[in-house]
Amino acid sequence: LFWTHDHSVMPLARTLAMLLVLWLYNLLTGFIKEASDTRVLTGLFGEYVPPERVAEMRISGQSYSLEGESRELTVLFSDVRRFTAVSERLSPRELSAMMNLYLTEMTRTIHQTHGTIDKYIGDAIMAFWGAPLAVPAHAREAVAAAIAMRDAMPALAPVFAARGWPELVIGIGINTGTMNVGDMGSRFRKAYTVLGDPVNLASRIECRTKRYCVTILCGQSTLDAAPEFIWRAVDRVRV
Repeated sequence: LFWTHDHSVMPLARTLAMLLVLWLYNLLTGFIKEASDTRVLTGLFGEYVPPERVAEMRISGQSYSLEGESRELTVLFSDVRRFTAVSERLSPRELSAMMNLYLTEMTRTIHQTHGTIDKYIGDAIMAFWGAPLAVPAHAREAVAAAIAMRDAMPALAPVFAARGWPELVIGIGINTGTMNVGDMGSRFRKAYTVLGDPVNLASRIECRTKRYCVTILCGQSTLDAAPEFIWRAVDRVRV
């Protein structure tokens, strides 16, 4: 413009250099901020959800925290039947290897259905759906995870047999309801977990799988939230 209309030559080198420096600065700060946000989310939830879920949480743009809140979630408890008898037949090293393999496969299944691992209680697994990443169909995902866990056991049997390990039989209890979720514990140790009556009921339901000789039992609230499955009424139980 200056060259055409004013026959003037403007010094552009400094301006272009400044623009290049500003572009590089913004690129670098954006990268550092994104990496920092990812580290924060990973530090908060990396122990409970897989890396791809942490990435989804970051991309969603929502704010996440470990503070307690009340949400409708679905919780699952699974347990290995007659585990004490199984453990007594194996050496400590073999028992550790067997449980690591079993828990890895079950955890992979839970993660694939957007579940959050709450904790391992010996041979038992506690997991829930709907937090920290919101899962609208949390009941459906939990039931799908339970079915996948059940179906994964026959596939593990040949691997266990090849190593001289006994075949494992599991029981799974699921319940849906409004519960408290957040970072709970003491100043020495905390965990992102769920508390409430629906959680206690899910544990009780898992224990009843032994009585009715079934692999999976769910509460009525889970059935109501996931009617697309084929259900069988087993019993009415007073807690």
